[in-house]
Amino acid sequence: MIYVLGSLNMDYVGRFSHVPRAGETVLCESFELFCGGKGANQAIAVAKLGGEVAMIGCVGNDDNGRTLKENLLAANVDAEYVIEKDSPSGLAMIWVEGSDNRIAVAPNANFLINESDVGECLNQAKSGDILIAQLETPLEIVLYAFKKAKEKGLTTILNPAPAAKNLNQEFYQYTDIIALNETEAEILTGINPVDNASINSAIKKLQDFGVKKVILTLGERGAFCAENKTITEIKGEKVSVVDTTAAGDTFVGAVAERLSAGIDFIAACQFANCASSITVQRRGAAISIPSREEVEAICH
Repeated sequence: MIYVLGSLNMDYVGRFSHVPRAGETVLCESFELFCGGKGANQAIAVAKLGGEVAMIGCVGNDDNGRTLKENLLAANVDAEYVIEKDSPSGLAMIWVEGSDNRIAVAPNANFLINESDVGECLNQAKSGDILIAQLETPLEIVLYAFKKAKEKGLTTILNPAPAAKNLNQEFYQYTDIIALNETEAEILTGINPVDNASINSAIKKLQDFGVKKVILTLGERGAFCAENKTITEIKGEKVSVVDTTAAGDTFVGAVAERLSAGIDFIAACQFANCASSITVQRRGAAISIPSREEVEAICH
């Protein structure tokens, strides 16, 4: 079983010829609503790719909350531990300019999750299960969950997004796999991974913090995946990029699903790289994540 602790947001997506500067008004080329949130996206990625997954999180007592929970159920995600709070649901405002996006998040109900909400779900977890978390819920709750997970023998995967400067060093002690992009790597390590030397340095620093395995995603360049002292480069797929929203979430969910199926770490990352290359060719968040059959059709 894979457990995902994280956010559920309604995504308000505007597409622009250019993102407005300070004091400027720009008309949207289009505007759409999508179910998202990094936690929900990752849980749906696991489910679409064939994994057994339960979501741990909070929604508000509003229409968005009901839609977000229904979206999980439709994707075959166990939503028993998605708790309704007396609050608006989380939302994200996404500005898309060409193939690039900028995202601002209002956590709302996501920040009302507590230790009891998390503990009730993880009490049923078993050794060998996997826990994924991001940082769109309170940091102290994520750390509590990771400590509890390690006590029970789970593998922990941390996607430190949004990246927090001066992240509590305890996080690294309880993290088996950290999956992050170049911006997040620079914030956490102080190293901008722009070439092989700086990429290797950033990965080594994360491992020195205490993380066993590192996944550094680099967009169209692909990813670098480190296990002990071995760093493997996975080349990016050459595709026409439409929208990068949820690409990283697809990668994380795919890695977890493959690991839960007994696939080795590097093969799991290669599969995840293929899955993400499909996501970026589509608009939206959870809706853009591919099925297992779609990935297997291109992943060799």
